[in-house]
Amino acid sequence: MTESVQISLIQDSFLVGDIQANTLKIITLVEQARQSGAELVVFPELAVCGYPPEDLLLRQGFIEQADAAIEQIIAAATGIDVVFGGPRHDGECLYNSAFWAREGQLVAVYDKYTLPNYAVFDEKRYFSAGDHAAVVEIKGIKIGLSICEDIWVQQPAQDARQKGAAALLILNASPYHRGKNQQRIDELKRRNKETGLALFYLNLVGGQDELVFDGESLVIDSHGELVGRGPDFESARLQYRLASNGDIRSVATDFYPAQDELANVYRALVTAVRDYVINNGFEGVVIGLSGGVDSALTLAIAVDALGASQVHAVMMPSRYTAQMSLDDAREEAEILGVDYQIISIEPTFNAFLETLQASFAGTEPDTTEENIQARCRGVILMALSNKMRRMVLTTGNKSEMAVGYSTLYGDMAGGFAPLKDVWKLLVYQLCDYRNSLSRVIPQRVLDRPPSAELRPDQQDQDSLPPYEILDAILELSVEQDKTRAEIVAAGYDPATVDRVIQMVQFNEYKRRQAPPGVRITRRAFGRDRRYPITSGYRRK
Repeated sequence: MTESVQISLIQDSFLVGDIQANTLKIITLVEQARQSGAELVVFPELAVCGYPPEDLLLRQGFIEQADAAIEQIIAAATGIDVVFGGPRHDGECLYNSAFWAREGQLVAVYDKYTLPNYAVFDEKRYFSAGDHAAVVEIKGIKIGLSICEDIWVQQPAQDARQKGAAALLILNASPYHRGKNQQRIDELKRRNKETGLALFYLNLVGGQDELVFDGESLVIDSHGELVGRGPDFESARLQYRLASNGDIRSVATDFYPAQDELANVYRALVTAVRDYVINNGFEGVVIGLSGGVDSALTLAIAVDALGASQVHAVMMPSRYTAQMSLDDAREEAEILGVDYQIISIEPTFNAFLETLQASFAGTEPDTTEENIQARCRGVILMALSNKMRRMVLTTGNKSEMAVGYSTLYGDMAGGFAPLKDVWKLLVYQLCDYRNSLSRVIPQRVLDRPPSAELRPDQQDQDSLPPYEILDAILELSVEQDKTRAEIVAAGYDPATVDRVIQMVQFNEYKRRQAPPGVRITRRAFGRDRRYPITSGYRRK
């Protein structure tokens, strides 16, 4: 009879820095897995301390807490084998490690070989690289360990195979961006083809500052077939039985189908907002509604993330606000059932104009007066935030952030920016997607030309190229790092390309002062795309 082992994969969230709570969660889930009949339970990369812990890893007290937690988890491994991720310090070097515990003893340690140091990753700042495979036998089956980036290169999996492994447990904290899941499947199948190993790819789930982890854990048998997939953006316990011949069958675990890309993006935004607000101890959020598409989508995301009772919406009209904007904002709030109030900025705006009258004497109205209006709104929102202990969600999108179509200390004032990495055209697509679930955004909001309503008859297209052109140029320049010549060769007007590139370069100082926002593309502003504010370089 073919020998087999029942494996439980714990796709869950682990809060960065909350080592005590993470440890308790791990030990509790170990017990649940044991009671379910599992013989081996696996947790994600750095589950002990959360990912990414960043400079917490430089604090001696943090490492000491992690060491104590690791010993506590090892001691709890009775009647079931436990594999989990955590930092390991050997007295000289710090490693990103996977620990295999059995009957209160540590039987194997694997140190991550490949330390990513690109995009949002800077693991070489903290960790030293491992160079030895770790393979453990359980019920006659040899299983190797791997961590995240190691599966994107050949050597670690080949080393495990050479030591006799028939399967590989891959502990991950792999952040989401559009198209990421298919990339993972392709790479796993490549490793399987090279080695013949069955692969258990276990991923973290949940939001952490700018990053959001989507779960979507994957299981590939020794024949290269995808036989298991975890849910996206949800915690789950996934149970499989691995046979000695590399066959894998599910044990009361659903095969979760891949979701539509728009659905995944929307769920990423919802997850990021929920976890950022809750994990930072806020009692809800405040949102300034304008009657426009960006604030409408932000409101829907906030309600889906936190519930209507935790969302307070404010309309702050000025002399330039159209009645349809007031009507649409009210309708959005009523449909979603959120607290809603109207606070006119006219008295505040007039007070500023009176205060500055002498200083502005002899000048014509310009963007200065427009920015004062935006800053009046920012002050009101932040005052409500302070009083209500609710975080302000800003509503600006990636297109606006790229070219500086935003006001410092105005519409940029807030604690989190859900749409910071969402191009304007994608905003419309996400609105359509959300309305396909249930109508929450009035059609007129989607049909009318976008406007900041800071001067008479203002439209975004007065100051910017059409979004169809602007977003395309920005995506080529910002996300793909294409040169000016390459963008022009793609069919775009040279003068427009020059103008857009110049706006992106000039507004780095604004982006540096913007609130964090969730990353959903390959290259987001913030920790992902890092440019100097002061620079003599101008890309041509």
